[in-house]
Amino acid sequence: MNMQSKRYRIGGHTVEVRLEFPWTFKALTDQQVGLVERLRKGEDIGIETVPADRVEQLSVNEELMGKEAMTREKWDTMDAGERDAFRHALDFLQYAPFEVADGEPLFTLTVHAGIPDGFDASRPAWNLATAVEEVPPFYYGYLHEDKTIYEYMLSQERRVGYFVMEDDYRTGHYYPSPGVGGRATLFQVNTSLMIQYTFATAGLGTLLLHASVTRYQGRGNLFFGVSGTGKSTHSRLWHEYVPESDLMNDDNPVIRFEDGAFSVYGSPWSGKTLCYRNVVAPVGALVRLEQSPENRIERLEPLQAYASVIAAVSTIRWNHRIMDQLVPTIERVAMTLPCFHLRCRPDEEAVRVCQAAIC
Repeated sequence: MNMQSKRYRIGGHTVEVRLEFPWTFKALTDQQVGLVERLRKGEDIGIETVPADRVEQLSVNEELMGKEAMTREKWDTMDAGERDAFRHALDFLQYAPFEVADGEPLFTLTVHAGIPDGFDASRPAWNLATAVEEVPPFYYGYLHEDKTIYEYMLSQERRVGYFVMEDDYRTGHYYPSPGVGGRATLFQVNTSLMIQYTFATAGLGTLLLHASVTRYQGRGNLFFGVSGTGKSTHSRLWHEYVPESDLMNDDNPVIRFEDGAFSVYGSPWSGKTLCYRNVVAPVGALVRLEQSPENRIERLEPLQAYASVIAAVSTIRWNHRIMDQLVPTIERVAMTLPCFHLRCRPDEEAVRVCQAAIC
């Protein structure tokens, strides 16, 4: 079997990705090689957050990362073999700053050429555990024998692929549907890697938190809240009004308890902001944001902090086994780290109020 593989160290845990032919890792350009080396060292290359009201920043960030869109002119110069290779080249640029040459992997995810013959034969026996159908892509989670199975759908009629995890979550398989190209496959492989990472690290003092992280005075401060609250906006305001601060991650940083303290790591999962810095810092504070006509902040009691943090943890709540493993770490966060509730406007005063309380 023709197979490529790479290993990445994310939040201190090594993971392995294997690609079965015809899938390949897209080669980095000369410009990207230099950028990746800087990100590997944790450098800030000027990536800015992409709040909902500043989507134009996305194209600026893509240019900074050396991303080039395929053009019709370029496509027309390619022969059939080159086009097929392009369709199956997965762009793992966001993972490149975390690549390592060695280390025993905590888990492995293999991207296969397609769905095995007869895979659906047992489908009537699959037990539906969850369904996410608000907006596409749609997700369905099943339990069958000793496996957890996810079905990804672009629409109710079009399946993208299946993601299957073995019982110990150390082995994962992604099976793309026939005819699905690299962009859709990469999107779901990213989702699968995040899910498997959460499951495999649940008992290891590790959390993925849906938050934006800004570092100030050597500590990472995590801003979180319900979708649309303004996490990216608040981080951007910090960078605007507190020049000594810098962005570590803008969507899914890793928090890990190690050597008696909590650290926050940058990760390959940073949403639209493309902030893929291989950087780590002690956790300073966690701040739950809420939009308000006035700026005021209060420190949360441990029980309030627990309720706030558990809502922001990126996990699958229907899996009680995983939640039971995550709860002790969430409790430790609530009991030992300073947690705040910031009601705020998107302005400089909100930054100053927050800064005075947490620093």
